[in-house]
Amino acid sequence: MSPPRTVGIAVSIVLAMAASGCASASPTEPDDGRVRVVTTTGILADLAQHVAGDRAEVISLVPEGGDPHSYEPSLRDVRDIVYADVAFSNYLMLEEQNLIKALDTNLPDGVPNISLAEEAVKYAAEIIPLVEDVSLDTIWLGLRVKGDGAELGATRSSDILLSATGMEGPGDLIAYLTGSFGDVDVYFDSSDGFDAAGGYRDDTVILPPDAHTHLSWAFTQPGIYTLDLQAKLQVAPDQQPLDVATGKVTFAVGVDPYTVPGTSDPTVLNGGHSDITIDLDEAGFEVLLDHEHGSADVHQEFFPLDEVVVEVPNKALHEIPGDPAYRFLGRAGEAIYQLPQAVLGKHVHGEIDPHLWQNVRNAMSYTEIIRDTLIEVDPAGTADYTKNAAAYLRELSALDTEVRDTIAEIPRSQRTLVTTHDAFGYLAQAYDLDISGFVTPNPAVEPSLAERKRLTETIRNLHVPAVFLEPNLAARSSTLVEVAKDQGVEVCTIYGDAFSETVTTYIDMMRFNARSIRDCLGTPEGEQ
Repeated sequence: MSPPRTVGIAVSIVLAMAASGCASASPTEPDDGRVRVVTTTGILADLAQHVAGDRAEVISLVPEGGDPHSYEPSLRDVRDIVYADVAFSNYLMLEEQNLIKALDTNLPDGVPNISLAEEAVKYAAEIIPLVEDVSLDTIWLGLRVKGDGAELGATRSSDILLSATGMEGPGDLIAYLTGSFGDVDVYFDSSDGFDAAGGYRDDTVILPPDAHTHLSWAFTQPGIYTLDLQAKLQVAPDQQPLDVATGKVTFAVGVDPYTVPGTSDPTVLNGGHSDITIDLDEAGFEVLLDHEHGSADVHQEFFPLDEVVVEVPNKALHEIPGDPAYRFLGRAGEAIYQLPQAVLGKHVHGEIDPHLWQNVRNAMSYTEIIRDTLIEVDPAGTADYTKNAAAYLRELSALDTEVRDTIAEIPRSQRTLVTTHDAFGYLAQAYDLDISGFVTPNPAVEPSLAERKRLTETIRNLHVPAVFLEPNLAARSSTLVEVAKDQGVEVCTIYGDAFSETVTTYIDMMRFNARSIRDCLGTPEGEQ
């Protein structure tokens, strides 16, 4: 697998270029007297530009159409950060952790570094749990960090290093993640061994404190597998990692999980959502069983890792797809046992849904924070920032009413939203929609006839006239498109984290979403 990427070298290169005079002229360099604003996403950049007007240059680090969950900072991004007068991120783990690190590490001392989603609560924004309602025939097994590690000195830029250090079993074990654009990151791979001398670097997942990630787990042969794990905390890049815990997880692949040698009445995990969890506060491994993942009425249980057996049943057999990106699993067409990651895309997150802007009222809170921060940075522009923000807040208030009225045109019984990305909880809560889950099959495997049938039944049972895809995910959802066509169900567009060439502002995005939902779901009953 590819080793984790860092920005430390990039910072050194950029600063060296600047010191030697070799850096080329850039609009981000302090040469025009304007306030330099850096944001992580295009949505935040659009909000900031409306408040800043001509007094500031606003730059989005994530490019148009990019995925903030997986975007890695470039040399140019680091340079933009170094010259910034203020930075706005969404956070709540929306952005790729290396992007947050780039901000925290390279922003000059004293420059405001604002996490809008967290600050917005002070401005009357509403936050909700992240609800990932995915129905699978097998267990969904992720990785989780419990606790923020504050007593150990950890911050949001700290890293928890979860490493595979050894494996016993009849075949190979591979854990990997498929990104939004089909890119694949392999995190654990027993086929090439585990390199203790290299610190297990090639078999390590890096997570921030109090975070969670999805994974796919693949096994090449049936039998019992045991995977050795270790966890370390790296408080800062210039500090040695601290040992936190070691543990062992057992998988029963295609065999009876209750007959694992050395176990007596084990806790068998065979469905729902579970996470291998490192508890920073208690310095130990455990397994979280989350019966109602992300719901407000959550029912969670924790079990010691060594008392658990993860069942990988025979129905988890899949053929390796023809896509060359999955050659690390074996030859195309060969059968492997696989627990899917469930939700398409790189997905490191916490318990709070970070997509606050899908409720326009929350975007208004963001606007007020941006106004107050710019006034703090540039007091001479107070009148301009206040005037611009007031005008934009009036537009947003009208947009909020428009979105609500547009969706209200849909009969209440038909306001069922089925998407491929868990980004629309705020939209549903604010505008009286129902979220009915995500129907995209796991992109890492070719869907079986049974999976295609189940997808068909899901669409039929929900009685939806349409399902919704984000433009940047459409290419990875061919089965959904085919099944929808077979069932006479429309595939409609919805925007979540990013703009496109045709939808380039926040107001355009929310207006488009409301109209798309109305036009696709608003067919009167009896006329579908």
